[in-house]
Amino acid sequence: MTFADPIGDMITRIRNAQLRTLYNVKIPNSKFRAKILDVLKQEGFISNYKLLSETKNKSSLVVDLKYYNGSPVIKEIKRVSRPGRRIYAKADSISKIQNGLGLAIVSTSIGIMSDSDARMKKVGGEIICRVF
Repeated sequence: MTFADPIGDMITRIRNAQLRTLYNVKIPNSKFRAKILDVLKQEGFISNYKLLSETKNKSSLVVDLKYYNGSPVIKEIKRVSRPGRRIYAKADSISKIQNGLGLAIVSTSIGIMSDSDARMKKVGGEIICRVF
């Protein structure tokens, strides 16, 4: 099964799982998705994720979602740059999400990182999604 927007699919799966208060969600594996999940884990929005090998060609990522007092830690996760409309930003023009409480995930020439890391390293790139 091919996806038109695999990152959008991953974000939607996480959003839907948290609406149902599930503790984990299964996502098809790719290196790009794993890097995005690394940033979410590093920033404290998810508990953990692990690689689950189903067959010799297919593998998936199992994401452990994080809750605080019964409500999800991720209040909002939204795709910014889509396949039909890419959104790029310079390092100094990456806006803060919710006055610094949120996070924007940026794909740069150095790699995938949070907006604060991109500002600190003075590197811009494609704004993948924003999380609050």
